[in-house]
Amino acid sequence: MRVGGKGTGVSGYLTGESRRIAQLETQAAAVLSVFARSGYARVDPPILQPAGVFLDRSGEEIRRRTFLLTDPAGRELCLRPELTIPVCRLHLERAGNFPARISYHGPAFRMRSTTPDSSAQFLQTGVEYLGAPDRETADAEVLSLAIGAVRAAGLEHFSVQIGDASLFPCLIDAIAIRTPLRERLKRHFRRPESFERLLRRLGSSEPQAAEAWFAKVAKAEDPDARAALSGLLGLLGGASSRETFAGRTRDEIIDRLMEQAAESASLRLAPESLAVIESALSIGGPAGKSLADLARLLKQHHIALDGPLDAMAQRLAVLSKLGLAGEQVGFAPRFGRNLDDYTGFIFEIRAAGADGPLQVAGGGRYDTLLKLLGASGDIPAVGCAIRDERLLAACGFEKGERA
Repeated sequence: MRVGGKGTGVSGYLTGESRRIAQLETQAAAVLSVFARSGYARVDPPILQPAGVFLDRSGEEIRRRTFLLTDPAGRELCLRPELTIPVCRLHLERAGNFPARISYHGPAFRMRSTTPDSSAQFLQTGVEYLGAPDRETADAEVLSLAIGAVRAAGLEHFSVQIGDASLFPCLIDAIAIRTPLRERLKRHFRRPESFERLLRRLGSSEPQAAEAWFAKVAKAEDPDARAALSGLLGLLGGASSRETFAGRTRDEIIDRLMEQAAESASLRLAPESLAVIESALSIGGPAGKSLADLARLLKQHHIALDGPLDAMAQRLAVLSKLGLAGEQVGFAPRFGRNLDDYTGFIFEIRAAGADGPLQVAGGGRYDTLLKLLGASGDIPAVGCAIRDERLLAACGFEKGERA
């Protein structure tokens, strides 16, 4: 049987696919050579990983797109949806030393999304810098490597968006807010829609139905409030105060509901606190101007966040030395990435593509992850990942524009 004969169309398909494979391999080699010259040793962690760590630690978008399977022993596994966790697990399993500079290249797997370039399997190439004691220097090194890598692949026109996952928690800690509400705001911040709903609710003068009921209970005399809650539990079944509901007695449940009623009645943001939060989160645009706007807002409200602001200024200086400034560098206090592990500096590299903007690379600091994976304590860590197919598409689109 002849393959690729006249009229079959097979040869043309194979030629195109072979060309794309060769381009991806050439690009990966160029990127990995940048990493190798800076002392990053390459590893190749297993594709099959324990599912629990990804379901517990990854961002919501990754969790819902993870491929899950069960082995014959009943253990839940997954196809790795990204490579940072597998690389860190591998280093810990091998009792690797710190600091460690590690690079990787290989496939990751996520269920398709609605974005034009979505694919169930895609390539990632990146680095992880584990255990470096000087965080600012390590951040600058990884950011410089990411930019050097996309340039080595042939990408000339791109922008960088920078942020800091610790900035919003620091802002909330600096504002006079009750502790339960402060923690709730921090938890919801990484989920934009949920956070917006929470801000609207906390800033509203009209409480939600459940909150209004709790507020009434909190204002009632203690015996009356307890009687109302006891009657509600009675409707749910049981008559004895010694009878348990989910392992607790009725009296214990009532005590907890009384505490929640008192908390709920006080969980409102003062107008001035809400104004500071909303003003800070509305800032965005070219990094130099945005950082100045934020500093001005904080000074106006007598809020001192010198540490995070100074660190961001240092990152702008690093980018300036790399030839990136003005409109090429963006900053917004609201900016975050879709993983829950980030604890500090975060960034994305973006470029134009045939179907619109492409995020070709991204990364940041994750100082608590290794402890959660089994290390004896928190270990400073920062890394970045390049999406190979997106980078190739951006380079191709750029060349097409110049042609």
